[in-house]
Amino acid sequence: MPLRPPVPDPPEAPLPLRAFLRAIRSNTLTIWPRDAYRQDSTVRRFMGRTNALLNAPDAIHHVLVGNPANYRRSPASIRILRPITGAGLLLAEGEDWKFQRRTVAPALTPRVMPMLGRHIATVTNAALARLDAQASQPIDLLATMQTLALDIAGRSMFSLEMDQYGPPMRRLLTEFGDRHARPRLLDMLLPPAIPTPADIGRARFNKRWMALIETMLSARLATPQPELPRDLFDLLRAARDPETGAGFSPAQLRDQIATLILAGHETTAVTLFWALIMLAEAPDEQQWLAQETAATTIEPETAYEAVATLNRTRAVVNETLRLFPPAFTIVREAIGHDRIGELELPPRTLLMIAPWVLHRHHGLWRDPASFCPARFMPDQPPPPRFAFLPFGAGPRICVGAQFAMTEAVLVLAALTARFRFTRTDTRPVLPVGIVTTQPDHPARIRLTPRT
Repeated sequence: MPLRPPVPDPPEAPLPLRAFLRAIRSNTLTIWPRDAYRQDSTVRRFMGRTNALLNAPDAIHHVLVGNPANYRRSPASIRILRPITGAGLLLAEGEDWKFQRRTVAPALTPRVMPMLGRHIATVTNAALARLDAQASQPIDLLATMQTLALDIAGRSMFSLEMDQYGPPMRRLLTEFGDRHARPRLLDMLLPPAIPTPADIGRARFNKRWMALIETMLSARLATPQPELPRDLFDLLRAARDPETGAGFSPAQLRDQIATLILAGHETTAVTLFWALIMLAEAPDEQQWLAQETAATTIEPETAYEAVATLNRTRAVVNETLRLFPPAFTIVREAIGHDRIGELELPPRTLLMIAPWVLHRHHGLWRDPASFCPARFMPDQPPPPRFAFLPFGAGPRICVGAQFAMTEAVLVLAALTARFRFTRTDTRPVLPVGIVTTQPDHPARIRLTPRT
């Protein structure tokens, strides 16, 4: 019997305004009605404008690839994310975005993955040694994965140990998710240039967050400069726009690093969390994976090359990203009038492409609610184009997608080769959508060393 992970029940009908506002502040995954998982699109008038959810792959292609210049980030997403990302690549628009993308992209090409693989393996092996000391004791799985992913981000970005910076960074990230990332009505009604009461707290958070990033930058700049790049900081500091030759200013460099730390570590942490939870509740799948990882050694100098041999592990990661996409929705606002098939989109239409819905759509996936990694094995047909969007698509596809996949595959393989995972309680773990797809409580599992 396949595992069907528990999820919140979708509403039977579109939510009225008050219920919708409650849902986006408590769990955005509950805003889409049951029919949304079977229809190509759903359209409604909401707060004076047209709102549309797109599920048809050709419509998604049109927005993200065919006509992306007509669609910008929503004002609410800019207002909420700017305090933690600054003016980095995630929120940049127009010519500024083109400059940042051209400059950042070479730092995350396949040629740098062996270097980053060394950092991933080094940190992961140290974490395995710590977990060995806690063997057979229940652990807080989410906190453990967040700490591990943050250690990897710090080592990959700065070649720094995160013992000093990790705890304050985790406290600030937790504060952001709990107090500043939940949208309010005024966030959606007012343009970003007009501050709301919530923006006062966000501005205070921004000062403390960016001060911590700058402290880490100062520590990194105080270390000797090697001849060859040793981490992402070296690559970003040396990066130049291939068209203009311009590099990043100190403030731009800080904002790129803040963006990469947020996007890089939190999404990987929750992906590993959900993968381990499902493997703990699907022992047959766990054993299926352990057979592959038992023959693999994750060592710093060969880590990246090992990724190509880990087909089953990659399949588990992809199935996890399908069922629990960290970026559960992509929101765009139409700048000018557009038309997709019979769908008329006037200016200021708010478009949603929700991987949470898309990845569970009954017209695109067989048995969409089941955890079935085999569907992503090389001998299976690939999913329909633009039906699987864990990292977005088009010009704004996540620039760190390959790094994120490499990290998730290597860490999951190392953990599976060393430990057997079992739940220590029977309370269902439900997903909650705030910034990423988080669990509703800090689930605990037991790691038992494999013999």
